[in-house]
Amino acid sequence: MTGSVQRSPEVIEVWAPLAEQVEIEWSSRAPSTDGSPQEQPQTQVQPQPQRDAMTPTGDGWWRWGPGPAAGGDATASDDHAMAPSPQVLDYAFVLDGQEPALPDPRSAWQPHGVHGPSRTFDPATFEWTDGDWNGPRSGTGILGSVIYELHIGTFTPEGTLDAALARLDHLVDLGVDVVQLMPVVPFAGRWGWGYDGVDLWAVHDGYGGPAALQRFVDACHARGLGVALDVVHNHLGASGNYLARFGPYFTEAHHTPWGAAVNLDHEGCGPVRQFLVESSLRWFRDFHVDALRLDAVHELKDDSQPHYLVELSDVVAALSVTLGRPLDLVAESDLNDPVMVAPTSEGGRGMTAQWDDDVHHALHVALTGEAHGYYADFAGGGAREEAGPIGVLAKVLTRGFLHDGTMSTFRGRPWGAPVDIERLDARRLLGYLQTHDQVGNRMAGDRISGALPPGAQAAGAALYLLGPTTPMIFMGEEWAASTPWQFFTSFDDEVLADAVRRGRRAEFGAHGWSEDAVPDPQDPATRDASVLDWDEAHAGHHGRMLQWYAACTGLRRDLLGAGPTRFADVAVAYDEDDRWLVMTHHAAEGRAHAVAVNLAESSRALPLGTSPSADVLLAWDDVRTQVREGSVRMPGHAVAVLRLG
Repeated sequence: MTGSVQRSPEVIEVWAPLAEQVEIEWSSRAPSTDGSPQEQPQTQVQPQPQRDAMTPTGDGWWRWGPGPAAGGDATASDDHAMAPSPQVLDYAFVLDGQEPALPDPRSAWQPHGVHGPSRTFDPATFEWTDGDWNGPRSGTGILGSVIYELHIGTFTPEGTLDAALARLDHLVDLGVDVVQLMPVVPFAGRWGWGYDGVDLWAVHDGYGGPAALQRFVDACHARGLGVALDVVHNHLGASGNYLARFGPYFTEAHHTPWGAAVNLDHEGCGPVRQFLVESSLRWFRDFHVDALRLDAVHELKDDSQPHYLVELSDVVAALSVTLGRPLDLVAESDLNDPVMVAPTSEGGRGMTAQWDDDVHHALHVALTGEAHGYYADFAGGGAREEAGPIGVLAKVLTRGFLHDGTMSTFRGRPWGAPVDIERLDARRLLGYLQTHDQVGNRMAGDRISGALPPGAQAAGAALYLLGPTTPMIFMGEEWAASTPWQFFTSFDDEVLADAVRRGRRAEFGAHGWSEDAVPDPQDPATRDASVLDWDEAHAGHHGRMLQWYAACTGLRRDLLGAGPTRFADVAVAYDEDDRWLVMTHHAAEGRAHAVAVNLAESSRALPLGTSPSADVLLAWDDVRTQVREGSVRMPGHAVAVLRLG
C-alpha cells in the first residue's frame, strides 16, 4: 500500500499497526475561495465532531471515507456518511478507545496546534505561475549557487511567510540564487527554531500554513530565486510527538542525542522509511521546492542496505526526471567523508552537496582567535602540521577539510577522509562564515561582526564567496546586523519549558558563564531581540558591508562561472606571523584571480607570485590598496580581489 493519504478530503488513511481499533473524529467546514476553510463566527454554533470506526485494509493500515462515491466505510452510519465533496475536514484518530484523539502523522495542516486535530488541505487548488521555472540558475541547480539561510520567524517582525515576501527583492539585489528556509513544520508554541517539529508533512500555522508556503515559493520563482527547505528526519520534538502511539517509528536499538533513534533498520522500518521519503517528495511535488537540506544526517542510524540516504537520493532523482527540473539534496554531516556526495552508483550516499563546517571553523579561528572546544585544532600548532590558524585556513581552502583522516582532539580520534582534489567538484561542499548553529548556539547569540573590525569580516566573506565551494550567507550577515540570533522557544508545557531553560543555563555555566547572563529561551523578548532590524541595512557601516557582499556575489559569477570547480586549481600563499594570506584560483578557462587578505593591524605588502600583472577588481580600501611589481600593498584588516595577468 502506498499510503498516499490525502489526495482528496473524502478519503483518510492512517498506518497504525499497534492498534486493534481505530476511530476517526471529524467535523467539516466549507472552504473559502482560496481553498482554506471559512472560519465560523464566534456567535455561530461550532460544528460538533462526529466519530466513526475506520476499516482495516491490511499491513497495519486503516481507511475511512464518508460517502459511497469515495469508497465509504460500511461501518459509517448514514448520518455520518454525507459530507459533501468540497468540504474541508478537521479530524483526529482515537486508538483503541484512548483519549484524547490524536492528530494524523501525515497531517497536511495543524491550525489548532500540534496537539489539536488535523485539517485536510488540497495542494492542487493553488494556481501556480511558475510554469516556465526549470530550477535555480536557469536549471543548473544548487551547485555553485549563492544560498541564503533564512528563519521565517525572525526574518521580519511579523514572522510569517507572507511578510517575508516584501523582502525578496533585497535577496535578488544581493545576488542570492537560492533561499534556504529553516524548518517550517509545526512545533509547539508560536516561536522556535523549528528543529523540534513534530508534523513532518505540514507547515507551521504560525508561519501561515501550507497555502502560504506555496505563495512564498511561487513568488521566489517569479524573481528567479530557488527555494531549499530544511527538513529534520533524525528526530521529532518532545512536545506533540505522538508517532510512537501509532507504530514502531522509533527503535531502542540505536540512540541519538534526542533519545531512541528513528527506526530505519529494524522491525516495521519499511513504512517508517516510506513515511519520510514520501514527505520529502511532497515538498518537491506539491510545493515546488528545489532542494532539501537534511539535518544532521550522521544521526540517521541505519545499518541496512540500501542506506536510507541512498534510497532517498534514488527516489528524488527519479522524481527529478518526471518533473523535468533539478531536485537537490544537501546534507548536514559532521563526518567529513566525501562518500556523502559520491553517486549511489559508485557506492556513495548520493547527496548533491554537504555542509562543510571546517570552512566555518577555519575562518572563525583565523579571524577571531577563539580556540576553545572544537575550535582548538583549527588554531594549529601542537602535533598538527599546520603551525597556526592561517596555515589551517590554507589547508581547508585547498583540500576541503582539516580533519581528513587526521586526529581530532575534540573527538579523541582520527576523523574524516581525504578529498580527491583533482576529481571532486568542490561545489559539493558548502562554505560559510556564519550559520544559524554557529551564531545561535553561542551563549548570547552574538554574530561575528560584533567581534571583528569590518574589514576583517569583509575578508572572511570574500574568501568563501569567491572560493571554490558553494557559498551560503546567514540572514543579516550581509549587512553586519547588530541584532543577535539567540536560542528561543515558546513551549506551553511548563515542565518542558523549565527543563530547556535550566539545561541552557547549565550548559553555559559549565563553561564559566554566569547562568544569570544566559537569555531565557521562553522569554518573548529573546525572540524579539533576534528579529532583523531592516532599518539599519543600508545605513552607515551596515550599508558598506551590504555593498561588499553584493559586489562579491557579482564577481563570483564573472570569475567562477557556472561550471565545476576543483580544489586542485586553488593555491594559497600565507605568512603565519605577519597574518596575511593570498588565495589564487587558476580557473580552467580565462585568467586567474586572487583574494588577498591582510589580517594584521598594520599595512602589509602581499606577494602575488609570478603573475606578470594584476588588476584590482574590488578592494575594501580602494584608496590605500596599491599594486606594485609582484605584490599588492594594503592597510591592516583589509582585503582585495585581483585579476592576475
